[in-house]
Amino acid sequence: MPLWNDYLESHRDRHLKELFDFLRIPSISSLPEHAADVAKAAEWVENRMKAAGIESVEILPTVGHPVVYGEWLHAPGRPTVLIYGHFDTQPVDPIALWESPPFEPTLRNGRIHARGATDDKGNMFIPIAVTEAFLNTAGSLPLNVKFLFEGQEEIGSPQLPDFVSRQRDRLQCDLILSADGGQWREDEPCLVMGTRGLVPIFLDVQGPDHDLHSGTYGGTIANPIHALARILYSMHHPDGRVAVRGFYDDVQPLSEEERAGIARVPFDEGGYLSAVGASALVGEDGFTTWERAWYRPTLEVNGIYGGFQGTGVKTVLPSTAHAKITCRLVPDQDPTRVADLVIEHVMKNVPPGVRVTARRPETGAVPYRIPPDHFGLEAARSVLRDLYGREPLPVGMGGTIPVNGIFLRELGVYTVVFAFSLPDERQHSPNEFIRVSSIERGLRAYARILEELGRRDIARAGA
Repeated sequence: MPLWNDYLESHRDRHLKELFDFLRIPSISSLPEHAADVAKAAEWVENRMKAAGIESVEILPTVGHPVVYGEWLHAPGRPTVLIYGHFDTQPVDPIALWESPPFEPTLRNGRIHARGATDDKGNMFIPIAVTEAFLNTAGSLPLNVKFLFEGQEEIGSPQLPDFVSRQRDRLQCDLILSADGGQWREDEPCLVMGTRGLVPIFLDVQGPDHDLHSGTYGGTIANPIHALARILYSMHHPDGRVAVRGFYDDVQPLSEEERAGIARVPFDEGGYLSAVGASALVGEDGFTTWERAWYRPTLEVNGIYGGFQGTGVKTVLPSTAHAKITCRLVPDQDPTRVADLVIEHVMKNVPPGVRVTARRPETGAVPYRIPPDHFGLEAARSVLRDLYGREPLPVGMGGTIPVNGIFLRELGVYTVVFAFSLPDERQHSPNEFIRVSSIERGLRAYARILEELGRRDIARAGA
């Protein structure tokens, strides 16, 4: 066995204890009262990186939560990899559903239960421990490595685009490995081929200047809820396609090779439906469920409200109605253009008697897709195949990882998602956990992929 493996095994208990200390920090980035805790987590990461032997470690401020950077650049002629992860967490509500306190990590049946355990502290701790193992055994790493760990991923990384742009020279690399993600199943690996982008739009519909008696004014004054329902209904065709003019103009079609790869991914319709308590599949004609979920754009109404919300009946004709919409985007859709198209559609479909305001918050993310033959995917495929004994499935993520698109736009470098969470580990939910076996597999995987990439020709890596 390699020396790094012996080191990791002999320091297993210490590493788990350190991870528990990390998990005790309530670094909830979305809540202002926890800003100091996010800063404390950054300090913990800074100190742990230095202890591992990583050099030039420093906490770099942003307008919001900080970033921690470090590097080890003593492998001339070898590729440079940047490893990304995040140390902020989601809130813990509803607290009553937790079986143990969310920031008091508990080991039960081989699972570490705590907020942030699988998303993303457990995963981002892995490459730090692997770096320590290499430096304390071989005295060096197989290639050059930079580290970028942020404290604002759970709120959409709002300051990261500007940060990466300003730090472009420092962050230059041949490949990015993201320690934020996971595998298909405990016994089956996967390669993430793409993530969808996101753009939100808020609609406000104004009717009369105050709520009215529905008996006195119903049928004579426009009801904003009725008007909003008509606008929302106009956004889709009966076949499931989005009816916004120009919505699909920039969509990059899937190749036959990509569709064949997606077809390899098992799909159990009954299990898929029962897992969410639904009775039937819906969606855009001409595409499979995985294609719809991973590689087709969507327009979803996430919330709608207006009028009387209390128990019982209040016979009111409300003065306002509101809706929150998000569009999931695919290459090569641009969030600003899509938002403009949706707003234009809304304004063309405003019924008489109401005024509509459409707003796009200053958030969103570009979509991302990595070429199927990218050298980073080839390296990850080789490592995962050896570890699991089977070919990894080519999958997409219907959700959004903003940094993938940010790195590609600002650095011109692709990201390989290389992490070891599993779908059932309750990310963002009460009783979040990570399997100790996943951490142990991740340690071996990171050591092997650094070795695999270190053997590659730098000219090819830079292509």
